[in-house]
Amino acid sequence: MRLEHITWPKAEEYFKTNDMVIIAVGSVESHGTHNPLGVDTIVPNKILELIEEKSNVLIAPTIPYGATDYLSDFPGTITLGPDVLYAVLSQVTQSFYRHGARKFVFLNGHGGNNSSLERISLDLSRKGAMAVLMNWWLMAWDLNPAWKGGHGGAEETSAVMAIDPSLVDTTNIQPMNLHNHITENIKTSGFKTVNFKGIDLPMCRPITSFTNNGWVGADHPEQATAQWGKEMLQAVADYIVEFMEEFKKAEL
Repeated sequence: MRLEHITWPKAEEYFKTNDMVIIAVGSVESHGTHNPLGVDTIVPNKILELIEEKSNVLIAPTIPYGATDYLSDFPGTITLGPDVLYAVLSQVTQSFYRHGARKFVFLNGHGGNNSSLERISLDLSRKGAMAVLMNWWLMAWDLNPAWKGGHGGAEETSAVMAIDPSLVDTTNIQPMNLHNHITENIKTSGFKTVNFKGIDLPMCRPITSFTNNGWVGADHPEQATAQWGKEMLQAVADYIVEFMEEFKKAEL
């Protein structure tokens, strides 16, 4: 059930017997030269559609912008930053709390949103509510290790292909081309990491400083298939539905 599709009396009626709401948070950012900027919003929105088919939990309008400062040099990227995102989440959740929501499910499409989501979850807990953070791409890895992927790689590309293949420009897939290593032995290894003697260490830098296209990961986009994406998105949605049914039993 979508909040934007119902009247306020129906919302009032919902909260008389239900205290759960699911809120998706995305972003607008580069996912390589082949993927649309809205991957992190498009994918959660599809998962919400699949959830709605099997669950009566109230679905809030998706927050389409996130905290993506390290990708902000790519044209089209829009970032709220972690503090503004936290402020937005604070106002949204306060409104739902006032109307009776006590169990919050955050469906997250972008890793950069985590610090803000964790902060707001702690705030809610201190008010006597509960919040759970669902990072869909990490959940997919746990559901099937074969689905593990990086940023803009085969995992995310498959998800978009399953939703609308016309959004993926497979003719414009470019090499990842990681460069700008720190030293001969400290090498750029990932989205926020460098590797030294086999161990990845966090080192946050603007992503344009070490790749010129915006996809980073071991899963090459050329490996992506729509079938992979379809199975993965359905599995994630089904897991969330099962979780929410169990979450309903939680006592505050």
